[in-house]
Amino acid sequence: MSSTETLLQLAARRATDAGMAYAGDLLPAEALELLNSLPGAVLVDVRTKAELEFVGSIPGSLHVEWQGYPGGVRNPGFIEQLQAEVGVDVPVLFLCRSGARSQAACTLAARSGFTRAFNVLQGFEGDRDANGQRNRLGGWRAAGLPWKQS
Repeated sequence: MSSTETLLQLAARRATDAGMAYAGDLLPAEALELLNSLPGAVLVDVRTKAELEFVGSIPGSLHVEWQGYPGGVRNPGFIEQLQAEVGVDVPVLFLCRSGARSQAACTLAARSGFTRAFNVLQGFEGDRDANGQRNRLGGWRAAGLPWKQS
């Protein structure tokens, strides 16, 4: 069994154990590994445009906002925008700040026919530490994975 197959099984087991109905849950480094090993895989960043501009973004990722800023109103065209960019059978990895919005987006995508929808746990910035600050406990940036500042 290849490392990609092993990783896909691990991700599926995590999602099943958490009661999720999508293809799997991935840690940031695992997400990058799958992006590099699964042909056509796409990283969809669901954060707001403001987050991308002020916090940073991941080169090569697709941006489809889950909710807008300011106000946090959910994007009613999320699935339509996603479908316009990505086929339903393509491996799609969803990422947000901490993993919560991406989990909701991933769940909706799976319910809408995306058969290979994955959530990136910990998101871009990870959890808050004891001082209430992000980018130290988990997340894409803290893992030292590729990203850029606007």
